[in-house]
Amino acid sequence: MRKAFSRQAFAAAVCLAPLLAAVPAAAADGEPDLIFRKSTVFNLLTPNDKLATYGIDDPDVEGVACHYTVPEKGGLAGAFGVAEQTSDVSLACRQYAPIKFKSKFAQGDVVFRERRSLIFKRMQIVRGCDARRNTLVYMVYSDKLVDGSPKNSTSTVPVMPWGQQADAPKCGDWLKD
Repeated sequence: MRKAFSRQAFAAAVCLAPLLAAVPAAAADGEPDLIFRKSTVFNLLTPNDKLATYGIDDPDVEGVACHYTVPEKGGLAGAFGVAEQTSDVSLACRQYAPIKFKSKFAQGDVVFRERRSLIFKRMQIVRGCDARRNTLVYMVYSDKLVDGSPKNSTSTVPVMPWGQQADAPKCGDWLKD
């Protein structure tokens, strides 16, 4: 009886996993907002491989948002959340309101981090400041416990006055010593 239940439970999970994977989850605090997904590889009985675009707000710099696109593997491993995702990520960050720094930050501080495999791989978006040009610099890359990936993307946000604001803040004034 125990083996029959296990087989039935496994069969139900295999049937329901593609349906559950197709429903986007609501973004929680600190989680990226799913903007959209597009299929890149069709799989007949399992979820398709996709490109997914997400949006995040910089937690320490008001008025800056970043959007990144990542590949998401489908298939059976993707349906169960155990597929190791590739390191290909693109990034674009922009000022969308007056920039206000909430706290001091160090060069290379992590803005956002996400697992890209069950255990060993992470994707990170980090922030720096080009004080000479008063420009925020964002970089996305992935790392792995044993060996990282040289694949990366960079985006810059010049800190500019917004609306009636006379002067823009200086990102260099907000760097930790």
